[in-house]
Amino acid sequence: MKKSEFEHWSEEATRWSAEYLETIDQRPVRAQTQPGDIAAQIPASPPEQAEAMDAIMADFKRIIPEGMTHWQHPRFFAYFPSNAAPAAMIAEQLATSMAAQCMLWQTSPSATELEQRMVQWLREAVGLPEGFDGVLQDTASTATLCAILTMRERTLNWQGNQQGLSHHPTLRVYASSRTHSSIDKAMWIAGLGQDNLVKIPTDDDFALNHQALRDAIDADLAAGLKPAGIVICVGGTSMGATDHVRAVCEIAQEYDLFTHVDAAWAGSAMICAEYRTLWDGIELADSVVLNPHKWLGASMECSAHFIKDPASLVRTMAIQPEYLKTYGKDGVVNFSEWSVQLGRRFRALKVWFLLRAYGLEGLRTMIRNHVAWSEKLARQLENESDFTVTTQPILSLFTFRYTPAHTTGADELDALNIRLVTQINDDGRIYLTQSLHDGVVVIRFMCGQFDMQESDVDTAFEVICSVARSITKR
Repeated sequence: MKKSEFEHWSEEATRWSAEYLETIDQRPVRAQTQPGDIAAQIPASPPEQAEAMDAIMADFKRIIPEGMTHWQHPRFFAYFPSNAAPAAMIAEQLATSMAAQCMLWQTSPSATELEQRMVQWLREAVGLPEGFDGVLQDTASTATLCAILTMRERTLNWQGNQQGLSHHPTLRVYASSRTHSSIDKAMWIAGLGQDNLVKIPTDDDFALNHQALRDAIDADLAAGLKPAGIVICVGGTSMGATDHVRAVCEIAQEYDLFTHVDAAWAGSAMICAEYRTLWDGIELADSVVLNPHKWLGASMECSAHFIKDPASLVRTMAIQPEYLKTYGKDGVVNFSEWSVQLGRRFRALKVWFLLRAYGLEGLRTMIRNHVAWSEKLARQLENESDFTVTTQPILSLFTFRYTPAHTTGADELDALNIRLVTQINDDGRIYLTQSLHDGVVVIRFMCGQFDMQESDVDTAFEVICSVARSITKR
């Protein structure tokens, strides 16, 4: 494609995008294709000669949307949302046009300085105190990895990166049994090992048991192992499990352990002051992550990683060959030294557009609506004799089971609920996912899509009930 054609095809892409967003609710939420259907329509080898853009665009329209699960669909109730507010999409177009590699201040001063200010805006928006600074990482998985690497280096007196781990004591990290699998993966990548992530049991409120945490730390110390840190869960993926942040941080301070709070989903709700009880004591934490690309509307990828002592993160992550040094500019921040990535996208631009285009009050209204609508659906299902709400709403997430009277065996109920999720998703009007909670299959429901309305939740109630009862009538 010639540069002179860019305007035409950019306009064509914008027209398609606008129509897609306007009509997305007419599509099935989850892709209805079978494995291999899309690949079968794409040649096995790349073309030797350039092809015309009109042919490429035609193939895109014919092949790709059919095989997509539509995350911006208003009846996407699965996983956690991956939102893309229209204003954030516009910012992404502009950032893509500039195509900057924002690894250093000198490679794009605007990107660095806007990121600094957007981290400050987000920090103030969710009520974190001034003691925190931060960076926009790609995902919470990366932020958690950086936190665990910082735990490691801090505990080893900053010798691990240089010397390796073989001559040092075995390090231990502690987390609730209900934390996200990204913590397990971070342990792999950090070289600490799966077996050294100590999973602490939870209490009846699904929060980490404090005495069990103390006992585990004391046992490790007695065995000659070296405790390094604790990962604290706020809004776990399966059913919203949340630890008592203040109490866990106070235990960590007693043992001089680094704390990282994983609030990837729930953290966005803290723009509403009434929900901040979920992370009471957050000011005591060393590291916090939340994802604006989940509930606030910043398109993938955009994860806000706040840290109380940025020097410890930079000391862990920074490497400065001569070709990455900036001379003659004192006090500049190079965000590539705050993360695993060297190359960095211009993430701050979409946060700037997002917060200005909708305002904090507009975003608060959206989140409050989602919480209220989820609570409404939970009450509706509780009033149906053949459904059981297995965990009450935590923000906008709850779980339930279909439990008709004639089906009583645990295995039979698990199979029935898996079948229900499958048939709901094949129906296409809504999209749900299952999880395991205390050993049984449950169905997750979560409100979070940026443009959804209360009527979409009403549709969910209708679909859940009608599909469930159609199964048991057969």
